[in-house]
Amino acid sequence: MPGTVSGVRVSTRFTPDLRARLRESAETTALTGAPDDEALKELRASGLLATAVPAEYGGAGGDAREVNRIVEELATVNPSVSIIAFQHFAVSARIAEWGTDEQKATLLPLLADGTCLAASAWSEPGAGAAKQKLSSTGTRRPDGTWVLDGAKSFTTGASVADLYLVLVQTEKPEDEARRVYGATGQTFFLVTADNPGLVPDLSLDLAGMRGSATGFVTLRQCVVAATDRLGPEGHAPEIIAGVRESGATLGAVAVGTAQAAFDLVVDHAERRGLLERPTVRHRLADLATRLESARALVERAGARTSAAPGMTTLHSKLYASTVAEEICLDVARMLGSAGYVTSSRLNRLLADARAVALMGPTNDLARELVAVTWQS
Repeated sequence: MPGTVSGVRVSTRFTPDLRARLRESAETTALTGAPDDEALKELRASGLLATAVPAEYGGAGGDAREVNRIVEELATVNPSVSIIAFQHFAVSARIAEWGTDEQKATLLPLLADGTCLAASAWSEPGAGAAKQKLSSTGTRRPDGTWVLDGAKSFTTGASVADLYLVLVQTEKPEDEARRVYGATGQTFFLVTADNPGLVPDLSLDLAGMRGSATGFVTLRQCVVAATDRLGPEGHAPEIIAGVRESGATLGAVAVGTAQAAFDLVVDHAERRGLLERPTVRHRLADLATRLESARALVERAGARTSAAPGMTTLHSKLYASTVAEEICLDVARMLGSAGYVTSSRLNRLLADARAVALMGPTNDLARELVAVTWQS
């Protein structure tokens, strides 16, 4: 049965030991910039990765609301691991929705029990945030197999994932002025990490989300079977659009990160006896109100109760990521010199909060996706 931590319903498998281990890992990876394999091993064993997998395939059968709650709770202790989990949930949900019977029967149980960790490889140099000018290609061979070639950038989970959802161009795109995200002729493929044509590279040195194993993935004559295609050939934009409609949102990562910063300043105020001052209490109340408003919008996105759930998902990402950065900056002002030292946890949280705005869809692209609905 679900329990409650800080007012957020979470799985009882999110144990105090796991929380402590992930928090410790966040501090370590902030220094090294490398993923923590042992922490990820514990995440795999926790059962949390089953959240988005349907119950008939051994999963928890959680909806977007539950996914957002788990992602938020992870982000309060380790935003990098939260991002890795979010991508795993996203791929799991796409397979559950678009996969063939064979793909679902084979992959979903492995995604549920933590044997298989999933990642998305969509972005690439020069393609832009809208993924409209992909250079990576998929070419069908006479025997029905496909050869994937190209390079992917900013792939979260590179080198630690066992399965990648890869976006490539399989047909020449049509000229579509109104399309905002993706292009015709794009197709998704599921590529396992042991495929010799897939080569991860963690040479990126990120300012935030340093433990997220975000890097490059190169596709070099990467041969995959026809059965590895996810969804109809050339219809990847439809799958991408469905991601927003699901209600799962990166805003949950932002809310968890903001919660961690807020907890930090409350602890600081308590230890320094500052809660005796009305001005301090009122500033904290204002921060808490903004945090709760972002959480409420994320919750609404997950509940999918609005007339346009896809728009609510975009709004939740935009608002929560903006609020998270603002809260971190306000906390820095309240901490004063205590937050100015390099070793302060707040500096990592601020960099992580800023990173969410750059994750797909980036905030600028999300604004455009919202704005295009007003054009005739």
